Amino acid sequence: MNFKNFIKKTKEKSKSGRLLVFFGLVIGVAVIASINQVSSYTSTDQYCMSCHIHPWAEESWKLSPHHNNRTGVSVHCVECHLPPKGEGYLFAKAKHGAKDAYGKYFKDSTDFNWEAKKLLENAKGYMYEQSCIKCHQNLFPVTLSVNGSNAHLGYINSKTDPKPNCINCHLTVGHFDKYAKHEHDANFGVDAAASQEKFTEATKVEKFENFTEKVPGTTVSFDMVAIPGGSFNMGSPENEPLRKPDEGPVRKVKLSKFWIGKIEVSWNEYLAFFQATGSQGRTEGQVIVKKNVDAVTGPTPPWGAPDQGWGKGTRPAITMSWKAASTYCIWLSKVTGKKYRLPTEAEWEYACRGNTTTPYFFEGDPKKFTSQGILRKIFGSDTTNIASRVVYKENSLSRTKDPGMVTANPFGLKNMLGNIAEFCSDYYSPDAYKTGAGEIVDPKGPETGQEHVIRGGSFKSDAKDVRSASRDFTKTQAWLVTDPQMPKSVWWYSDCIDNGFRVVCEADSVE
Repeated sequence: MNFKNFIKKTKEKSKSGRLLVFFGLVIGVAVIASINQVSSYTSTDQYCMSCHIHPWAEESWKLSPHHNNRTGVSVHCVECHLPPKGEGYLFAKAKHGAKDAYGKYFKDSTDFNWEAKKLLENAKGYMYEQSCIKCHQNLFPVTLSVNGSNAHLGYINSKTDPKPNCINCHLTVGHFDKYAKHEHDANFGVDAAASQEKFTEATKVEKFENFTEKVPGTTVSFDMVAIPGGSFNMGSPENEPLRKPDEGPVRKVKLSKFWIGKIEVSWNEYLAFFQATGSQGRTEGQVIVKKNVDAVTGPTPPWGAPDQGWGKGTRPAITMSWKAASTYCIWLSKVTGKKYRLPTEAEWEYACRGNTTTPYFFEGDPKKFTSQGILRKIFGSDTTNIASRVVYKENSLSRTKDPGMVTANPFGLKNMLGNIAEFCSDYYSPDAYKTGAGEIVDPKGPETGQEHVIRGGSFKSDAKDVRSASRDFTKTQAWLVTDPQMPKSVWWYSDCIDNGFRVVCEADSVE
């Protein structure tokens, strides 16, 4: 090959290479443009709502401050439900998109638990805090209220784990909920029935048997069940499926007889206490003595709607603090002349078991009932036996239920498991069962502590957490994260919607 031919072929190859590079660039630009166009199209509100077929999503968004506001600015779906571009935007879009497409084409939307998807713990997985901060960069505008400033200071300086998220307080800013206003509820308790004839005296009890208590000065009555004294094994054996370490070792406990409420304290009962002892004008830190109830000072007005808009009546009362529940018992004792209090943890478990020794007071394997695990999430869990006896995660639709939904345990008590978790009088300790030897008589728990025991699980709970021996405890600091008051309320939890209580009446004076 001579030199001229070599130069000619080199030029031809160079020209071909340039053409390939040019066409590659054209194709690359076209692909990028197409991806960008597809990304933009699939980020529109219309496209989002073609797949997200929530029955309330679009309407509640249009009623929210993110759409219905004085500025005319509309915040779109992806501006909250995806992180800002450059901060994992495409990855999050692909992840959520794949999950949403699977749900649309392979699942039946009528089976979705829409109420559960609105709960804070679930919403956190679909809202990106960095997107909030991108728009709301000034947390202390001149128009911010004192309570708002307190709340934002608490957010910045919080040392809780996990740290509070923007939607702890602003959960409904993107999807309006009329029951979720973050403000004092000035009308709380005023809608209770007042036209019926009121009881003039409490029920007189002379024998140890079931009775119906009548609360003087109110129209309220409730059933108390006589629980005979006896011995039982408290806690769960090491071979019980899905048990937790704080449930053992099993210890022998002997209890005296007592009465316990057939159902959890209802809104009817709690509102009678609130009306008699509360004060609509009082704020935290103030004490107003109510002469007509022997100086029992009750709760301040709550924030928002304590019943979450689910209804009051015979539904269990929720969101009150352990102190408020204890004060209710003091008030009830004064107006009835009996000795009412919260149950000890031992009394609670004894009453719950109803002389049974299995994980539940009915037959069933926690491993089959639980919804945890990939296979359970795909194919569902076994609800045989449990669904008719317990209001829990799988059948509650993420809210409390009237006690008529379930059958009673062997002692005739309803909702000892599920519906709402219940306060006990004991301080909580993970090692509480390791103290003492032999049979323990009427134990009252540790002498000191920071938090109190709660038992029974709730409408949010998995089946493993509604076993008779399952234990939990109050989390006071975490349950007051969004309370902007200084000091924070000692009467109401701002961040716990599934706790309540039932009462015990002592039976020392009757045969």
